[in-house]
Formats: sequence, structure tokens, C-alpha cells
Amino acid sequence: MSFTVATSVEAATKARHSSVRSAKAPVKAKKGVRQSKSRVRATPAASRVKLARAAVDNDSAEPVRLTPVSINAAGAVKPASNLSAASSASGASFGQLYGLHHTQDPLDLKSSVALVMDQDTNEVVFAKNSDAVLPIASLTKLMTAMVMVEAKLPLEDQITVTSEDVDTEKNSSSRLAVGATLTRGELLHLALMSSENRAAHALGRTFPGGLPAFVIAMNAKARSLGMADTKYVDPTGLNSGNQSSAKDLASLVKAAYQQPLIRELSTSHEYAVRVGSRQLQFHNTNSLVRNPAWDIGLQKTGYIVEAGRCLVMQAKMAGRKFIMVFLDSSGKYSRQADAERVRRWIESATQKGALSSLPHNKVTS
Repeated sequence: MSFTVATSVEAATKARHSSVRSAKAPVKAKKGVRQSKSRVRATPAASRVKLARAAVDNDSAEPVRLTPVSINAAGAVKPASNLSAASSASGASFGQLYGLHHTQDPLDLKSSVALVMDQDTNEVVFAKNSDAVLPIASLTKLMTAMVMVEAKLPLEDQITVTSEDVDTEKNSSSRLAVGATLTRGELLHLALMSSENRAAHALGRTFPGGLPAFVIAMNAKARSLGMADTKYVDPTGLNSGNQSSAKDLASLVKAAYQQPLIRELSTSHEYAVRVGSRQLQFHNTNSLVRNPAWDIGLQKTGYIVEAGRCLVMQAKMAGRKFIMVFLDSSGKYSRQADAERVRRWIESATQKGALSSLPHNKVTS
């Protein structure tokens, strides 16, 4: 498939409305977005896709043999420079503007980008638009945590939130008032667990050399991990210039999992901090960490309009450790629902001895 990116405000608005209607009925191609004549080619592989979807949608049906899935709307997608303005004007994510939400898959995921990989072998069992480069919102904070942990700065150091930490990018709210003083460890905990933006910004601001040095360190770490599609411009993810691909993020999750502190803080259910005379209770932004059906070793959520709903996780399923990446999901709870669909698919396929892997070289459509 190939398509042209809609970059005008008018085309962006149409793309948004198209995405909303697509949840209820098939959508005709819009101006500026070219679609192939058939969403899934009539090949034996396409037949397996239809059978797999039938097995997933009907819980009472006998599971069919599920082979690994690789689906791409096009080759690698890299954001255009004026896409951020179009997204802001229309309220549509970059993925919606690219037409990635039209990509169908056998699990009927609501995320336009997804990747599921065996953590130990790097075997990819599910890939959907995994080369697409999109804004990643607060998934950025996973790299913020990596840089902080590897810097080995004292976690007990006191850091005061200042006016510099107030979000002027999205004007988001925060429960950490200017003047609040917490330890570096507390700020790291809130940034990972509750995605606290002022906490993440304060961590970067107080890094040796200040915020510019911190962002340089983030990008250097990305390069060292082979994350060629990744770029960071701030430690919070509020700026849509923080961008990556699902394949790069899987590498980041695998590396971050090697840090026990990141595993512990990101999966913490709740955490209380004392600010002045008040005690504030914070909760995990990912409801799955409280679900007994899940064995989650690391997680991070993210959301801004340009990125849609995002989620990365490391979890044990069917006796194996998997890394999952979901980007640009539509709907407040759809990223968690997508993770549930993947878990059921893996468990069902494993019971039938049908789960194998895709070659983990470059994925093509």
C-alpha cells in the first residue's frame, strides 16, 4: 500500500472525522489519502488473517492455528515537519493523518502501531506498522528514567519544583505545586508510575549541565541502543518532537528491564508523598498492573493528541516473557484492551503449539 500524507488543516480535519466514522462503518478514501483497492490482498496469508480474527472474536470457537502476523500500511513512515500544526488544528493524531488507522489486523487492535516480541529470543510474533515513526508522548519518561538511573545521582537529594517545570507546551495540570520539595527518588517514582510531567522535567532540569545536557544524554543513550528512528527533545514527552518506532521502543523496554529500580517503580500500584503539611496519593496510570491475570515486569503509558494513547509493557504470558508496544490507540481504554487481545491470542496459540515467530530482520508488507 502507499498513501499521501494529509498536511493541510482541512485535510487533517477530514482525516479525523474519517477515523471516527471508521469505528462504525467502512470508510471511503479521502482526499490526500490513497488506499489500495483491497485492505488485505487475496492471498493464502489473507485467508489465515480472516480465520485468526474469527477465532479471536468468538471465544467459544475452537482456536485455529495462529501464525505470526506482519502487517504494514506502507514502508517506514516518518512525520512531515508541518504535521504537528495539522494535528493541533484538527485534534487528529499523526497516525490518523497518515491513514494508519485504516490498517486492519487479525486481532482487531485499536492501536494503529503494534509490536509483540519474545524478550529472550527477539522473535517477533506480531508486527503492525512497526516501522512507522510517531510521537510517543510519556513513553519518553522511560528513557528519562534510564538516563537518571545510569547517572547514579543520589536519590535522596532534595529537589524543588520551580516555575520552569510548569508545562507551557500543553498547559497540562499537576498536583505538584511550584515550591514543592521532594527527593530525586520520589520524583523518579512519580514520573514512571503516575507520568507526572513536572517530576520528569525537574529531573532533567537538575541534571549536571541542565536540561540541554539531559536531552543530549537521552539521544546518546538511544543511539547506543541502536534506536535509529528515535529522537528526544524534552524529558516529559509533552512535545510531539519526541518520536520513535515500535521496533526502537521494544529495544528500550528490553534495556530498561535490566534496571531493577525501573521495574519496581513503573509497576508500583500507588505511592504517597508528603508536600508541606499535605500527603498526596498517586496511582499507576496503567490499570493492568492491578489485574491479577497479568504478570507485568515493566510498563509505561503515554498520551498527547499527536501521539494518541500509547503503552509499552514487559509481561510474562504462557510461560514466556514478551515485550509489547502499542502506539496511537484510539479510545481511553483501548490500549489495555489491545494488550488483553494479544494475551488471549498468545495463550490460545501456545496451548495449540501454534505460536512460532517472524524472522526478526526488516519487516516488510
